[in-house]
Amino acid sequence: MNITVEEYRHKKTGALHYHLSSENTENVFLVGCRTVPIDSTGVAHILEHTALCGSKNYPVRDPFFMRIRRSINTFMNAFTSSDWTAYPFASKNKKDFNNLLDVYLDAVFFTRLDELDFLQEGHRVEFAEPNNAESDLEFKGVVFNEMKGAMSSAVSVLWQTLSTYLYPSTTYHFNSGGEPADIPDLTYQELKDFHKTHYHPSNAIFMTFGDIAAADHQQRFEEHALAEFDKLDVHIAVDPEKRYLAPVAVEEAYAFDVTGDEGTDEKTHHVLSWLLGPCTSLDEMMKASLLSQVLLDNSSSPLRFALEKSDLGTAPSPLCGLEDSNYEMCFVCGIEGSEVEHAVEFEKLVLDVLEDVTQNGIAHDRLESVLHQLEISQREIGGDGYPFGLQLILDGLTAAVHRSDPTALLDLDPVIESLRKDIEDPEFIKQLVKKYLLDNPHRVRLTMRPDTELSQHKEAAEKERMAAMKAAMSDDDKQLVTMRAADLAERQQQVDDPEILPKVGLEDVPAELSIPESQARKIAGTDSSLYAQGTNGLVYHELAIDMPKLTEAQLDLIPYYSSCLTELGCGDNDYLKIQELQSSVSGGIQAHSSILAEMNDVQSDHAYFMLLGKALDRNNSKHAEPRRDT
Repeated sequence: MNITVEEYRHKKTGALHYHLSSENTENVFLVGCRTVPIDSTGVAHILEHTALCGSKNYPVRDPFFMRIRRSINTFMNAFTSSDWTAYPFASKNKKDFNNLLDVYLDAVFFTRLDELDFLQEGHRVEFAEPNNAESDLEFKGVVFNEMKGAMSSAVSVLWQTLSTYLYPSTTYHFNSGGEPADIPDLTYQELKDFHKTHYHPSNAIFMTFGDIAAADHQQRFEEHALAEFDKLDVHIAVDPEKRYLAPVAVEEAYAFDVTGDEGTDEKTHHVLSWLLGPCTSLDEMMKASLLSQVLLDNSSSPLRFALEKSDLGTAPSPLCGLEDSNYEMCFVCGIEGSEVEHAVEFEKLVLDVLEDVTQNGIAHDRLESVLHQLEISQREIGGDGYPFGLQLILDGLTAAVHRSDPTALLDLDPVIESLRKDIEDPEFIKQLVKKYLLDNPHRVRLTMRPDTELSQHKEAAEKERMAAMKAAMSDDDKQLVTMRAADLAERQQQVDDPEILPKVGLEDVPAELSIPESQARKIAGTDSSLYAQGTNGLVYHELAIDMPKLTEAQLDLIPYYSSCLTELGCGDNDYLKIQELQSSVSGGIQAHSSILAEMNDVQSDHAYFMLLGKALDRNNSKHAEPRRDT
């Protein structure tokens, strides 16, 4: 990857700084704080929103939105995870980078936390008719409404309910985004107290990537933030989970709102989950990932095959797979479109498959194929539109948050080689199944059944709560609610001076674009352009085929053709064989159509059918050469 990782600790506060030194001109910054809620009020989520509402040196209501018009950044955002909150950005322009750095440092460590912003972003009560104190009270707030929407999803409720039982004593037991019924319990003072401890440099991790030297970053960290703080003697961490001595089986309900003639038949979810070890060990994480993919990777995998073919449900659960973002990982499998009475049969189906694997193992070529896919997924850096450096930083952030070594999670080669030797032993995968699953008593079977009245019950409970609050209000309390609504409306109309924020001008932008140069090559007998890049051992291919003029009916079919082409059988091979072939040789092939303008003639365009694929360097020839049997 052509990077050098440097680790520093701030002498005064203990803040950590990991710098990924690279010749890449796209510099990336992230400051992350360990945020470990002990309830479901959504305090970390609301704090993330409120911190972005102006700070000491930049007292504007929405500095980040205003920065869009004054910056040429390549990425700018903020994230709240279950146990950390991070503020990242990236830019190829050094002046722009430093401008953003000043704004971000001020926003995180010197945010204003105005009470009106808390009411706007978190929660508040207002009268249904703002100026009529006799009208009903209502809960409002950005995060409150956001989480109401999020928790109306059956899959979100399924995951949160599973986490409640799978993690009975740690922070993951709670809804870090906020449970709508609990969000109104958070007070403004509690928000400020949370910021004071969790957003302190002693609890912070700085991570940078690019060609700006670490010392240059640290000088700005010191001048714009760290010099103002002393060490805070508070240790914020996620403790190991208290383990079950025997498996747990539970049944819960989720809100199902009936539309038309739709009933509740085949609307039940069943999931089975095991708590595994810490995610801070790359060796353990890779073994768990290998096991998950062996069982669930595609339709030829034993557990996915059983879940897809079972009459107990209509499809495998969306939650199937390994969750490795929490301190302790978990493995989940399940079905949707089932009935409550199928819970025991579902569990038996899963355990029977696992028992079969421990008895008969998995064919070695299948293990090779899965390890191949796992290596590709771990090596590939860049996804969801994130800059290269940010993806690297995020890959190491979880380890840094849990006070482990983030560089160990980037050093794949020793672990891949160790796994390649391990799978030579036919007993290896059998032992993994026994250790992580069959002999692991920390197992939860969760059944989520539809309840057509639950939404109404929740709404009724909220209205009763509102009515009780209103009944307890004095005239002064009612007047305060009315005044706050007016103050918020006035604040939302406030026009801030954009000149408070730093900016880049045309004079700061280089006149020349940096365009990668290619080398002409013949690949598989085809004229090709080769671009040499540090891709962490992966080779990417893109094949562009001129498309003929198509009728409207044919154009309508192109998206269906593109999506089906790589999923179905080909030649004499059925779809399972094609999936196995893709798994063993490539990192998957995708197809789509594209219309591109000519470089020197914007009025002229060209339609292409595109085939895209990637492979490990050692499999490049097999991936690129045409196969006669397909």
